[in-house]
Amino acid sequence: MKPYTTISRAIIGVAAVFLIVHGTFAHAAEIRVLSSTGMHSVLVELLPKFEQATGNKVSIDYDTTNLLLNRIKAGEPTDLVILTQPVIDDLTKQGKVVMGSSKVLCGSRIGVSIRAGLPKPDISTVAALKRALLDAKSIAFTKTGGSGIHFAKVAERLGIADQINAKAKVPDGGAVGELVARGEAEMAVQQIPELLGVPGIQYVGPLPEELQSITVFSAGVVTGARQAQAAKALIDFLMTPDALRVFRALGMEP
Repeated sequence: MKPYTTISRAIIGVAAVFLIVHGTFAHAAEIRVLSSTGMHSVLVELLPKFEQATGNKVSIDYDTTNLLLNRIKAGEPTDLVILTQPVIDDLTKQGKVVMGSSKVLCGSRIGVSIRAGLPKPDISTVAALKRALLDAKSIAFTKTGGSGIHFAKVAERLGIADQINAKAKVPDGGAVGELVARGEAEMAVQQIPELLGVPGIQYVGPLPEELQSITVFSAGVVTGARQAQAAKALIDFLMTPDALRVFRALGMEP
C-alpha cells in the first residue's frame, strides 16, 4: 500500500469523526493562521479536510518561527499561531496568546536529504556525519529556522564550521530541500517533515542521536482573535487520533 493512500484514508476518517462530533458552524469563518514551516507538510494534508468538515476557511502563512514572531509582535492580525512550544509559552506570558488555549501538537527531529540520484552517505554516527558534511560540495540550511540555528552549532561542535560556512546556502527561511531539488545545493539539513515534503530529493536519515534536537510545536489562540471559537475548533481537529496518525505518517512525533 502506498504511504499516501494510508494518509488519505486517515484524513477522511479525521473529517468524518470531527463532523459527527462538532457539526458545522452556522456561519462560516475565515481563520487567519501563522505557522512555522515545520508544520507545512502536515497542514497541507489536514486543513482542506477541516474546511470540508466545518465549512470554515483557513488562510495560512508559513515562515520560520523567529520571523513570524516579529510579525506577531508588530500586531499583525491573526487568530491562531502554530509555533515552537517555548515561543508559544512566552507569547502566553506576554498576554498575546490566550491563557489555557495552547496545545502541544508534535515533535520533529532534524534530518538530511541529498540530490536525487546521488549515493546516500553514511550519517549514522558522529564521525560518519562529519565525513559526509565535509564531502558534500554544498549544504543548505536556514538562517533563522530552529533547525538551521541548531545545525550551525553542530558544525561548531564538530570543529568544521569554517568549512561548512564556506559552501553553505543559507536562506532566511523556507524549505531548503527545494534548493537541492533545483540543483542549487547538494545536501539539505532541516526538520524531517520539511524534507519529506519536497519532491525530487532523497531523504538520507536523521542526525545521530548525540547531535539531535527535537523541536516541539504547539498551537494557541491569539488574544483578541476575531475567530477565536473557530480557531479553537481547528486545534481540536489537529488533536484527533486520526489526525495524529497523519502526523506520524509524515515524520512527526505526536
